[in-house]
Amino acid sequence: MLAHFHVVRREPSILHVDMDAFYASVEVLQDSSLAGRPVIVGGTGPRGVVAAASYEARAYGVHSAMPSVRARRLCPHAVFLPGRFDLYGDYSRRLHEILLSITPLVEGIALDEAFLDVAGARRLVGDPAAIAALVRERIGDELRLSASVGAATSKLVAKLASEAAKPRPSPEGPRPGSGVEVIPPGEELDFLHPHPVEALWGVGPATLERLGRFGVRSVGDLAALPEATLVGALGPAVGRQLHALAWGRDDRPVEPERAAKSIGHEETYARDHHDPEILGQEAVRLSDSVADRLRRHGLAGRTVTVKVRFADFHTITRSRTLASPVDTGPAVAGAALELLEQVDPSPGVRLLGVSVSNLAPEPAHQLSFDETGQSWGEASLAVDEIRRRFGDGAVGPASLAGGQGLRVKRQGDQQWGPGRG
Repeated sequence: MLAHFHVVRREPSILHVDMDAFYASVEVLQDSSLAGRPVIVGGTGPRGVVAAASYEARAYGVHSAMPSVRARRLCPHAVFLPGRFDLYGDYSRRLHEILLSITPLVEGIALDEAFLDVAGARRLVGDPAAIAALVRERIGDELRLSASVGAATSKLVAKLASEAAKPRPSPEGPRPGSGVEVIPPGEELDFLHPHPVEALWGVGPATLERLGRFGVRSVGDLAALPEATLVGALGPAVGRQLHALAWGRDDRPVEPERAAKSIGHEETYARDHHDPEILGQEAVRLSDSVADRLRRHGLAGRTVTVKVRFADFHTITRSRTLASPVDTGPAVAGAALELLEQVDPSPGVRLLGVSVSNLAPEPAHQLSFDETGQSWGEASLAVDEIRRRFGDGAVGPASLAGGQGLRVKRQGDQQWGPGRG
């Protein structure tokens, strides 16, 4: 017999806003000839990964995180695009401006989705359903994009509600969803329990396999198991968490302006790299981009980490914590290159990443690069201004210069895997 838990009934004031096929939809806005066609955004090479797919592409079974090679087999006539992170970032900023005009309690969890707490907006705007409709209307009018919105008493249920409101792919074309799905207080479990158990946060392939041994397929199946059984099978933390979620207990608040824990870039290469010199150039390129992003966010960091994935998918990381926070390309690259010297690339490097963590609002001091006392920080500000006026490729580390100009790394360049070259 199932145990019953008291659910606190309150207004469904938590909204989850999720843009519909965001990256692909932005691309269609830029090129109207793509409308109605299967569009796939992501890496196009043999190791590329799908970042997003239009609903027309999803009708062929294409989905995010799928290898691009498989996506091409499923939908050979699709339009493959490499992705433009800066463009998506611009639309994301405009999206968040809309959301923040409705409530200051906005927690962005990705470029294309966010949680809102609209309890304080009800007097001015209306009930949660009216607020959700307003959000969709403004996104459509101001961005010419569509979004799905879920409203509930918790983040967990609101996110699942937004998924229920989404369009559905079909061979005849996308089938419109409701656009807004509100789960009234007291009806959370009726909505939640029919979902597949992998809809819950924390249920990955390994956990799903373990739960399958107990015959668990749905969230309701999971709720029927005693908490002690889950703790014994999954450990105390995961077992208790999943038992609570299965009963709709999720008291996490909306947390505006969550501070970033690290800023980094990584790239998967179309061909394995064995040459330390080439890898050194790649480390400089990645470091320059990481430093650029640090400065844009007014941050600096003390810990530099290099991530290396070899041809056999074995992955290692090496980190170094500096005496003071840094936010310049030469400082990040210097630490990254020292760490890279500890790595033997002879097995072939498939992926290289550089990140900075242990972040602070601003650097404690600047690193001098010559005897005149001029600082890398001052030079970096000048570089930032030149790039702002003339583009990212206007100036950069000399080691990245080649016959075709500077090979600067910018957020979004092959963000989801390598291109064909």
